[in-house]
Amino acid sequence: MDIPLLVLVGFWLVLPSMIPNSAATIFGGGTPVDLGRSWNGKRILGDGKTWRGLIGGISAGISIGIIQLYIAFPFDRLDYFGFGGFPENLGVIVALAVGSLLGDMIGSFIKRRLEIGRGGKAPVMDQYGFLLTSFLLAIIFFPDWFFGNFWNGDGWVSLLAVLIITPIIHRGVNIIGYKMGLKKVPW
Repeated sequence: MDIPLLVLVGFWLVLPSMIPNSAATIFGGGTPVDLGRSWNGKRILGDGKTWRGLIGGISAGISIGIIQLYIAFPFDRLDYFGFGGFPENLGVIVALAVGSLLGDMIGSFIKRRLEIGRGGKAPVMDQYGFLLTSFLLAIIFFPDWFFGNFWNGDGWVSLLAVLIITPIIHRGVNIIGYKMGLKKVPW
């Protein structure tokens, strides 16, 4: 496979993990996931992680994944353009969407321990936390899918492309969210 196609394949497959964070910002507000509780004198997650955002974000990630399967179905009924056969492909999509916001919440938990305020910068964690947790869940529950698409053969090219380009996309999406008034800071 040629490199541009491998890059596209990588991003096609991680789309269900890239959508939830932006969607959580759009759907967010309301009751915090940590219900306002503290641990060792510090908020567990903070007011920025809400149930509405969590449910809306995960639902958006799963929805985009289902749309991708629908797009792939007429052309590739066995592998769904890399997502695997049914029903495993639904499990992969759920793992990616849930992993995305789980990674974001883990990052928020760590930031509260480090006394980094809401919206404060945490380079690397902010750009990769959601993605690495999505990959971790995929490796735990669907190792054949992950290694088949992101490691074996030319799959490592897709993985490398996703890891290199994700911070650029992350920054661009955050700037757009900031300009739209959805985020208080552009990072």
